[in-house]
Amino acid sequence: MDLIDELKALSSKIFKKREDIQTEEATKNAFVMPFIRALGYDVFDPNEVTPELTADVGTKKGEKVDYAILKENKPIILFECKWCGTDIEKEHKSQLYRYFSVTEARFAVLTNGIIYHFYTDLEEPNKMDSKPFMEFNMLDIRESVVEDLKRFTKPFFDLATNLTAATELKYTREIKRILAAQFAKPSDEFVRFFAAQVYSGRLAPSVKQQFTDFVKKALQQFLSDKINERLESALAVEEDSEQQPQNQSETQIAAITEEANTKEERKKDRESRIVTTEEEIEGHSIVREILKETIDPERVVMRDTISYCGILFDDNNRKPICRLYFNNPKRKYLVFFDDNKNEEKVRIAELNEISQYADRLKETVNSYL
Repeated sequence: MDLIDELKALSSKIFKKREDIQTEEATKNAFVMPFIRALGYDVFDPNEVTPELTADVGTKKGEKVDYAILKENKPIILFECKWCGTDIEKEHKSQLYRYFSVTEARFAVLTNGIIYHFYTDLEEPNKMDSKPFMEFNMLDIRESVVEDLKRFTKPFFDLATNLTAATELKYTREIKRILAAQFAKPSDEFVRFFAAQVYSGRLAPSVKQQFTDFVKKALQQFLSDKINERLESALAVEEDSEQQPQNQSETQIAAITEEANTKEERKKDRESRIVTTEEEIEGHSIVREILKETIDPERVVMRDTISYCGILFDDNNRKPICRLYFNNPKRKYLVFFDDNKNEEKVRIAELNEISQYADRLKETVNSYL
């Protein structure tokens, strides 16, 4: 089983069991040990994963690290664990900070079994950085982060490579955080930088306020445009896969025609091929009616495509509630998604049969809440 599949399976377990876990020890057994095992380490081999590793600090004797992953009998990653209800964003890393300075490990992890903060010593040798270089959330698994996490699995762990990657991750993470803050509220320096590129006059207070609004709006539009471009590209790939030309020459003609069209023409062409039927509108209304006791019906959004009609939570393509395949009048299908976003197709004869799956729809929405 691939790493991401193991993590998704563990994520599903955490989502269902986290309310039942009431102690730090239970968190370690139910969540942290399976995570370490998913990384490829044998949690039952003390020469590979040592629980309660002694890490005496100064005059403090008997200090113990919750887990230490070993390589050639030397610790390479330390794990300090807290109860899953603990907010590790607050100051809970002081113990780990002390352990880091008295062991040979170059990586340390602070976790509550759900959130994992990865640290190293990029700023000062043998002194754990104050900020993590990577954060992993078991309830929000992102493929890009899983790829970074693979470097810390047993088959791929390499100290030099991982330290180089940690440097890149740490500073790109901080830059992204700064960008996010500027998107929300541009600073004076940020506004002046852009104003200087496009405005030759004096930046009086009234002009600076105008440019603050301009910059904020431009950033939001830029981000929106980029998202739309990605969505359009994904839709184009999906449509191309649905079309199966009879021979190679037709494929070549289709490719040449596609390249000749402008972006706007392709967009209009796709939109013209999307037909929202009365049954899709009625199906959307039924789903909204079912969910009105759970959430505001306005959060149940219909987004039609060529092949199906998607019903989304908060109009978020990553939060599908269900899909309606109603284009064929003789065969209607509802599609649901499990915890790993795998499709489950259910055939229905009449629209009122959607009500039979009310619990399933509510369960899906509650998972997003």
